[in-house]
Amino acid sequence: MTARIGVITFPGTLDDVDAARAVRIAGAEPVPLWHADSELSGVDAVVIPGGFSYGDYLRAGAIAAQAPMMRAVVDAARGGMPVLGICNGFQVLCEAGLLPGALVRNAGLKFICRDQLLRVESTDTVWLSGYRAGQQIVIPMKNAEGRYVALPGDLERLEGEGLVALRYVGETVAGQGNWNGSMNDIAGIRSADGRVLGMMPHPEHAVEELTGPRAGGGVDGLAMFTAAVAALTTAVTA
Repeated sequence: MTARIGVITFPGTLDDVDAARAVRIAGAEPVPLWHADSELSGVDAVVIPGGFSYGDYLRAGAIAAQAPMMRAVVDAARGGMPVLGICNGFQVLCEAGLLPGALVRNAGLKFICRDQLLRVESTDTVWLSGYRAGQQIVIPMKNAEGRYVALPGDLERLEGEGLVALRYVGETVAGQGNWNGSMNDIAGIRSADGRVLGMMPHPEHAVEELTGPRAGGGVDGLAMFTAAVAALTTAVTA
C-alpha cells in the first residue's frame, strides 16, 4: 500500500505545494489538509510546511498552533504519528508544545535566504534515518524568525539526551555558519521518541537536481522524505 502524508495549509502558507511535491517524488501520496478542519483520518504522517501562517501576527506560528487541524495533529503526534515541521512548521510545533523552545527574530534582524550547510547530529528519528550521524548536507534556508532559543534546562536536556537533530556548520556554502544566531548552532530538534522533527531549513527545496542547491547536488533533502516513506510503507504493510 502507498503511504499517505498530509500537508497542512494555513492562511499565509507558502511551501505546501513544494512539500506535497517532495512527498510525491519520495513515493508517497500527498494529502491536502486544511487548517480549519479537525479530521486527520486517512494519513500516516503529517508535514507542516513553511510560510507565514496568519501573517506571523502575535508570534510566528502562535495562531496556527491553535487551529483545529493542529489540535488533531498534537493528539496524533502524542499517539506516535510522524510529524515534520519545516521553518514556520517548526515554529508551530514549538508554539503547540510538541517541541521545547521558541524561534525568534534573527540576529541582525534581517531576513536570510541562502543555501546552508548542516550536520546531521541524530538519526534516531524516522525523518533522518536515511542519513548517517555526522553527515553534512546542503539545504536552503529562508527565514526572518529562525533563531532557536530555549530555557537553560531545556537546552541541557536537548544536548544531554541527543535530541539536537541538525546543527548549522561553522563553515557554510556562503562562508559563514550560524547566520540567525541560534543557541548552540541548533537548526533542528526532535522529540524523545523520534517521531516529531522540527527544522528551520527547507528540505523540500532540495529534492531535485534541477532546482536544488548546486553545492549539494540538489537532492540532499530527499532522504528525509524517502526514509519516512520507507518506514511508513513498512508499517502500513506489516
